[in-house]
Amino acid sequence: MNSSRVSASVALLAGAASLVMTLSACGSDSDTSSKPSASSPSIAQVGSSIPEAPPATPSCPTAAPASAGTPEWTLAGTTGNVEVSGSTDTTAPYVKVGGPFSVTETQVHTLKAGDGPVVSPTATVLVCYMGVNGRDGSVFDSSYERGTPADFPLNGVVPGFQKAIAGQKVGSTVAVAMNSADGYPNGQPAAGIQAGDSLVFAIKILDATA
Repeated sequence: MNSSRVSASVALLAGAASLVMTLSACGSDSDTSSKPSASSPSIAQVGSSIPEAPPATPSCPTAAPASAGTPEWTLAGTTGNVEVSGSTDTTAPYVKVGGPFSVTETQVHTLKAGDGPVVSPTATVLVCYMGVNGRDGSVFDSSYERGTPADFPLNGVVPGFQKAIAGQKVGSTVAVAMNSADGYPNGQPAAGIQAGDSLVFAIKILDATA
């Protein structure tokens, strides 16, 4: 699991390399001995020894949204309200808290459904996420700020985070407003979270393994 201020302490919670090789053959037009005969296997027939370039390492966009626009999710809480839009390929998510924001029941909203496999409750996931404190609207942890996704097993995170991801499809962007009981009922001082704080997360599910 990637280390972070929150994930390292409470289990809530890594560049791309490419290889290009060129195969060339030189010979004289008059040198018939270098030309493949009808019975000689070609490179395509015997297979190429050129290795495929490794896939790019996933990353989280660090740029802030150019403008708020129309939120993808607006939620009125027991107190206050929150507006959320998920991340794009180039920008981090947008989360605006009219606070203090709180909820008595955890609520999950799919901002954009993915088309990958369904995530099981015990899967190990790779995600980009932003966590916001409903009490004051502060960002207490964000893999978007670091530009690097985090990976962890869902059975090792706070209940609200598991509720947000389990049952979703890989590729989805989701938001969750979690009550204190599903987050940190006793607070998490290292992250500035006090007992009773409701939390809001915007999450992009990049991958999941059983």
